[in-house]
Amino acid sequence: MALDPAGQHLRHVEKDVLIPKIMREKARERCSEQVQDFTKCCKDSGILMVVKCRKENSALKECLTAYYNDPAFYEECKMEYLKEREEFRKTGIPTKKRLQKLPTSI
Repeated sequence: MALDPAGQHLRHVEKDVLIPKIMREKARERCSEQVQDFTKCCKDSGILMVVKCRKENSALKECLTAYYNDPAFYEECKMEYLKEREEFRKTGIPTKKRLQKLPTSI
């Protein structure tokens, strides 16, 4: 059975694992200020971070959860995934390898 490169059907693993992975990565980028604040607090507080960083942790969770629960954000990530999958099915080359620059000294 040949796969249609532009096919929109998603397998279980794509819906439940791969797209949420993209969502996590993009949400962390978009919540970078909260991620930095929480990271700095943890580094500065050492073993007491559980107690001292509650405010930063809550802000980070709130930011990430807002993205995770946004249907438009899910669709955006789903379309990005489908575009990458379509390109892979056409070329057979994963996105990460395609984006790496070729050595110029050849």
